[in-house]
Amino acid sequence: MNTAGPRPGWRFVLQHPAHAIAIGLGAGLAPRAPGTAGTLAGWAAFVVLDRWLDGRAWTVVIVAGFLVGCWACTVSARALRSADPGAVVWDEVLAFWIVLAWWSPAGPAAQLVAFALFRLFDAVKRGPVGWVDRFFEPRAGAPIGWRQGFGIMADDLVAALLTVLVLGAGSTLGIAAWR
Repeated sequence: MNTAGPRPGWRFVLQHPAHAIAIGLGAGLAPRAPGTAGTLAGWAAFVVLDRWLDGRAWTVVIVAGFLVGCWACTVSARALRSADPGAVVWDEVLAFWIVLAWWSPAGPAAQLVAFALFRLFDAVKRGPVGWVDRFFEPRAGAPIGWRQGFGIMADDLVAALLTVLVLGAGSTLGIAAWR
């Protein structure tokens, strides 16, 4: 669903707290592959935060992050006049936190495999990821609303779920490097 719209800069990010969140504190300003930059930022934040957060705390952070993310993505998409702006990367950050929190503890090699799988599912948007992405597209001429903010988040949640399922299948099959 990534549709073209004005390319935001730091001025946009600093204009409103929702923009700072949605743009991943600037990660979405990457000139190429902002979704990958957002996922990398999420990975780095996870590595730092995981020192202090246990499973319950991660659950609270992820649920709160999802709710705040729906709001921030809606506000930013409206401001950018695009249903799913490429610079909005909070969805990648949060979805990758879900993958890493679910798969924790995992070593660097397993995290790299998780990163590659998540990016593949998110970028290619085949099957369930694409279905969810298309489901939340606005009708022609319809205003950008909460449905699109939720949709920005939802397709990445599906990509995260697929990543967790593939990692689980690999683990079940005895692929030791995945743990």
